[in-house]
Amino acid sequence: MRASDGGRHAGAARPAVAILGTRGVPAAHGGFETLAERLALELVARGWRVEVYCQVDRPTAPSTWRGVDLIPVQASGDGPLATIRFDWKCTLQAAFRPALPLVLGYNTAAFSLLYRLTGKRSVMNMDGIEWRRDRWSRPAKVWFWLNEHCGSLFSTHLVADHPEIARHLARVNATRRITTIAYGADPVADAPATSLAALGVEPQRYGLAIARIVPENLVLQVVRAWSEVSPGLPLVVLGKLSEADAYHRAVRAAAGPDVIFAGAIYEADRVAALRRHARFHIHGHTVGGTNPSLVEALGAGSPVLAHDNVFNRWVAGPDAAFFGDETELRHGIVRLARAPAGQLAAMSSGARARHAEAFAWDGIVDAYERVLRAQLPETRARRRAAARVEVAG
Repeated sequence: MRASDGGRHAGAARPAVAILGTRGVPAAHGGFETLAERLALELVARGWRVEVYCQVDRPTAPSTWRGVDLIPVQASGDGPLATIRFDWKCTLQAAFRPALPLVLGYNTAAFSLLYRLTGKRSVMNMDGIEWRRDRWSRPAKVWFWLNEHCGSLFSTHLVADHPEIARHLARVNATRRITTIAYGADPVADAPATSLAALGVEPQRYGLAIARIVPENLVLQVVRAWSEVSPGLPLVVLGKLSEADAYHRAVRAAAGPDVIFAGAIYEADRVAALRRHARFHIHGHTVGGTNPSLVEALGAGSPVLAHDNVFNRWVAGPDAAFFGDETELRHGIVRLARAPAGQLAAMSSGARARHAEAFAWDGIVDAYERVLRAQLPETRARRRAAARVEVAG
């Protein structure tokens, strides 16, 4: 981060948005950070003043990064309590600053009451349905359930990243308060295959699974099914494993000799190469909206074998293959491992078409900008004035 020039935006009549809910930019931690970075840079290019709240361990001066105003907020640690402290400090600042808050995720949505109390409008991306995820304890599920309702109650507009999330929210919210905007990903036209050698795999000669290794992502079932059918190809699994985690130990124990645990790989070019050159991508997620891993697989043209649910059906589109139970998963692995090149090429083309149709960044940023502009005081004032003229006429 380079030092800010302090008063560069002073007095500028530009629309302003503050992005909260992530650890900050540049992105280094996951899907929401990537979304925050992409939105911030694109909106700056379109003339917005953009603030992004960033978690730091020690006192840090405000700065700018590629035109984005970075607001450092000190909150040491990585656990839930540190996240709660960070979110509270961010909300407390944003409530008294002029920028419109855009909150990514509802995990501490109860704090958004402060926006209501200070008369601020706010937009919240409601993410997936966290309280349905198996990995959370009962108290955590209650916390997420309560905060989902707080987000619906206190935010003035809601963003759903999937039509099914929008339908879920519409059970207790007016549809006019909800806009569906999917998650995005860049297309991967090509990626050098040189990085594959480090894992001992060759283009089109391996399967790929990229997921947080938790029960609702069916990683155990995927590893077990692959090991049982032994399709003659290795399976590369990307995701952090810990011997202290019982589920992780079970996943390792189920793996046959053809399963390669590559750990967590954060270099974007290496991950892109793995996606681009995989024979097919297995997506076992059972809960959530527009999952970034699946969208990125489509953008890389990966043939997809996905768990059959309303979330994945809409995202992956008609050219993907689907499985319901573990028997169907085993059959799907064998079919795709033995599929002729023409079938895989057709699935790849369908994946790219689905990505271009629904998940390109330009359209997603356009949609966010429309939502944000509609919440700005000047936009609402113009609408009220136009309504008064219409009534008077």
